[in-house]
This record gives sequence, C-alpha cells and structure tokens, in this order.
Amino acid sequence: MSIPELLVNDGFITRQDREKIDDFSARSGLSFIKIALNFGYISRKNYERSMLNAGYTFHEIRELPFDQEVLNKIELKFADQHVAIPLRIENNRVITIMADPGDQLFIDFIRFTYDCEPEIIVASDLDIVWLSHKLLGDKYVKSAVYELLNRDPANSAFITFSSGQLIAIFSFLALIVIGMMVSFKNTSIIINILVSVFFLVAILFKLFLALVGSRFELHQAVTRDDLKEIVEADLPIYTILLPVYKEDKLIKKLIWNLQAIDYPRERLDIKLLIEEDDDKTLNAVRNLDFPAIFEVVVVPFLMPKTKPKACNYGLHFSRGKYLTIYDAEDIPDTDQLKKVVSMFGKLPSNYICIQSALNYYNRNENFLTRMFTLEYSYWFDYMLPGLDTLDIPIPLGGTSNHFKLENLVELGAWDPFNVTEDADLGVRAYAKGYKIAVINSTTYEEANNEPFNWIRQRSRWIKGYMQTYLVHMRNPVALWRKLGWRGFLGFSFFIGATPLTFLVYPFLLGIFICYLVFDLSSIRTLFPDWVLFMSIFNLMVGNILMIYINMMAVFKRRFYELILFAIANPVYWILHSIASYKGLYQLIVKPFYWEKTDHGLSKVNSPTNVVK
Repeated sequence: MSIPELLVNDGFITRQDREKIDDFSARSGLSFIKIALNFGYISRKNYERSMLNAGYTFHEIRELPFDQEVLNKIELKFADQHVAIPLRIENNRVITIMADPGDQLFIDFIRFTYDCEPEIIVASDLDIVWLSHKLLGDKYVKSAVYELLNRDPANSAFITFSSGQLIAIFSFLALIVIGMMVSFKNTSIIINILVSVFFLVAILFKLFLALVGSRFELHQAVTRDDLKEIVEADLPIYTILLPVYKEDKLIKKLIWNLQAIDYPRERLDIKLLIEEDDDKTLNAVRNLDFPAIFEVVVVPFLMPKTKPKACNYGLHFSRGKYLTIYDAEDIPDTDQLKKVVSMFGKLPSNYICIQSALNYYNRNENFLTRMFTLEYSYWFDYMLPGLDTLDIPIPLGGTSNHFKLENLVELGAWDPFNVTEDADLGVRAYAKGYKIAVINSTTYEEANNEPFNWIRQRSRWIKGYMQTYLVHMRNPVALWRKLGWRGFLGFSFFIGATPLTFLVYPFLLGIFICYLVFDLSSIRTLFPDWVLFMSIFNLMVGNILMIYINMMAVFKRRFYELILFAIANPVYWILHSIASYKGLYQLIVKPFYWEKTDHGLSKVNSPTNVVK
C-alpha cells in the first residue's frame, strides 16, 4: 500500500486532502510526502505512526558510507523535492535513502541514472534533509559565502579596513600624538571643539529627520478596500526565510505565528534555515505533534556562520516572486504579505523593497524594554520615513523587509561578512538607483529584557554600522557620485555618525562630571571657560534633543505610558557607549563574529496587549 493511501486509511489525512496534495505535486514538482509534511497536512508524529503501523522502521543514516561518484549524478534540488538520496552502489544495487519508499518517480530516476535497482532504506525526512544538504550542498554554500565577494568585491566587508583607510586612520592618530607632544593644551582644545560640534550636529540631524518623518504620510498606504480587491487565486508565491540558530524553545511559538498569516497555504514558500550543527532546533521540529507550514533547509558548515550566509543559502531554494525574512520570535500583522503585494502593484518598477515597521509586544516588561520600544518607535515611525521623504539611503531593519526576489539576486543578496547585512543592502540598492518604500504594517518582536544580552545584540548592530560605513567609504568620491550630495551626507550622518556619537558620548559626559566633582580652576588648566561651557552646552542640548525625540516616539502608537521614560535617555546612552566600544574592539579582532542574541527570555508570551 502506498504512503498516501496509508495516511488516508489511518485517518491522518482526508481523501480531499490527498487530492489537493496530488494536484499541488503535479503543478509544483514537489513529491507527495514533501507537501504533506511541509504544508500543514500532517504532523511528523502522525507520519511516523503511520509508517510504523505499516511495518517500516526509521534508520539512523548520518554515519552511513557514501560514494562521491554516485552523489555527483544527482542534483540537490531534485533530492530535496523528493526527500530521498542515493548513497552508493553495493552488490549491483543502489543504496537509496527515502522518506517515501513508494515514490515511483524517484525510483525510476535511480533505475535510469544508475542502471541498477534501488535498495531502499527508510529514514525520517529531517535526517534525509540534513544528509542531502551536507553531502550535496557544497556549491550552494560556497556561493552563499563568496558570490558577492567574487562579483562585487568593492562592496564586500571581507576586508575590514582598506589600505587607504588604514593610512588615513594612523596618520590622524600620529597627528594627534604629535600635537599633544607639541602643545597638549591647544591640541586638547581642538579635539574637544571638534567632538562637541560633531556630537551636536549629529543629534540635530536626527531631530531634523524625526521632524520630517513626523509629517510623513504614506501616499501609497494600503487600505482595507485595497485588501478586499485582492483575488487569492492571483496571488504570487511568497517566500519567507526563517534563519534560526539554537532556537528550539521558540519553534512552537514560531509555528503558531506562521499559522496566523493571511495568505493561501499553497502559495507560501517558508524556509526554516537551520545550521548543520544545530541538532537542538532540528530535534524540536522533529518532536512537533501538530502540522507545520514550513520546509527545513539545513545550511552546511562553512565560515562565517552568520545570518546573511544562511539567508543566501536559502535563496537558492526559494520559489517566490517576493521574499521576506522573519526572526523566530517575530509576530507580523496577519495581513502584511497581502499588503505588500498590493503596494508593489501600485509602486513604480524601480521600487524593489518594502520595509515594514518593527516594534515590541513586551514593551512594559522592564526599564530596558521600555527604552528599546521608545527607540524602535522613533526609528521606524519617524527616522526611516524621514529618510524616505528626503530620498536618503534607508538602512533596512533586520526583519520584515520584503524584496522582489529577482532584484535581490541581481544585487548579490546579503553580504555574509557584514553583521548588519540589511543596512548594507539598503545602501547598495540605493546606489544602483533602486528605491525602498515604507508600508503601514508592523511586525512585533521581543524586546531584549536583559542588560548583557542587550549589549551583545547592540554591539553587533553597531559593529555592523561601522563595517557598512567602512565598506562604502573606501572611495568617497565614487560614493558621492553614486548617491548625490544629499544621499552622501545622509549616509555619513546616519550610518557613520551613529556609532561615533555613542563613542564620543562618554568623553563629553566625563568632562561634565569633572566639572561637577572637581574644582573648576583645575579644569581650566586644560580648557578655557568658553571651551568648557561649549562642551557642557552641547552635551546638555544634545541630551535634551534626544529626550524630545524619544518623547515624540510615543504619539504615533499612543504609548503614552512610556513618555516619562524618555527622560532616562542619557542613562540608556551609556549602555550604547559600552556596546559601541565592545563593537569597535570586535571590529578589529573578529569582524565577522556573529554574537548570538538569546530569545525567548520574556515572560510576555503573546502580543495580546499590543495597541495597533
């Protein structure tokens, strides 16, 4: 009896489901078992029960010997579609691992290709996926790592500092040292003036962006009437990439979030990207006792082990017209995909990406989550719309950026050596003349509620901003020509100035504390009154302006209970400075290191208290 018939007889799927799966299989080229397990028709537990009832036994296959010549005759994508792989020829029979031993198309392929009969070993689909990607995924994972570097080395972060940048940096440091030796006081005064002015200008630029963004209204906003006009049968295939690493505790929550997406099931192409060494997450998927709508893709080991490398690998197996990325803890608005499809239909063809807003569902959990929510609110509700209005490169958020897949591939996809790969991709897209839009839809995430975990995450983000700035400033004149004066200045003040502002903040704060604690006459030996008061003025005004920006953040989302927490922004910036110096250190000693952020720490398990 065939596996489909077994599943029907055991009551795990209906005959109507079987007909749907057969029809989908004929249209897509995916095997019956692939569709049944990855499109929410049957749980893996019930599939195993049915197989055991029929007398099949799942074998351990990871350590089985294989013959490379046999493997060279099969393509990974075909093996993946049928959840089967030939390993070697033994006694004139092809040792073949299959999740569905009745898959006649794959059996015929074995007979035709190797001119031998198959000897079938039954194994779980996840073990076969793990083995097939490990044995056949070499060319795809190398492409994921080196494609951008080979195609466009000038835009790759593989080299952190160019020769010209190293010469400029060490020349500047040498100039400071010589200046200190010649005239310590005058050099200190000049440095103080430059730092103070830079700090204030950077804050004023953010205020300007926030004020511009506060007047921003989406001219192409997707309305309820637009959604009603969508014909589900005409919707394109939509790929969702879910890069995870050791997120076994979040798998069940992730599945429920995906189940809520309002999009036809058969037009979803959801890839759960699991690293080869991440047995925890793979076993969490294996132990699910309810159906899931995603396909597991195992990313073979190759350094660097970063999220963009995993996404680039998943791109090779993506079938969608549009593509987005969600993190394991993300809860997108249920109609987000339909809104994006509708908005792409309205926009000119040079718009290749639509960014959704990001915010947090656990905003009131503690001080850190409240400050994080204020920050994200002004970032996505004011800053990014301000950049969009002024036609300045938009650094994309880490998730919920929706791409036209063909244009994403044309750009070289993500840089696996850049730890803020989406910010870098936004700049590259702008430099090629492409546009990015902002949509009236939100994805809710888990705000980091633990200080050390927050610093790990933030140091990676800031390190990535430093990487992105260094990459694109290797040839400032060429960048000016590509971006124009407005784009160049916006990029410099938004991407370049953000980490620098955090780095200089302790310097200004230190002067202010010295002014309060020590005798004023001792400070005057280093700084005249006008220099000292200018530094203090810039620090005070800068902090007041950032407090004002944070206060603005609450209004669009009506988070009025957070408004007083904006006053604590100077304290929050100290955490930023700690993270910045850690990021700077890592930029020098291990630039590609992806510092893992722990998720699932929040005690808030659902976004039921979210105000939309």
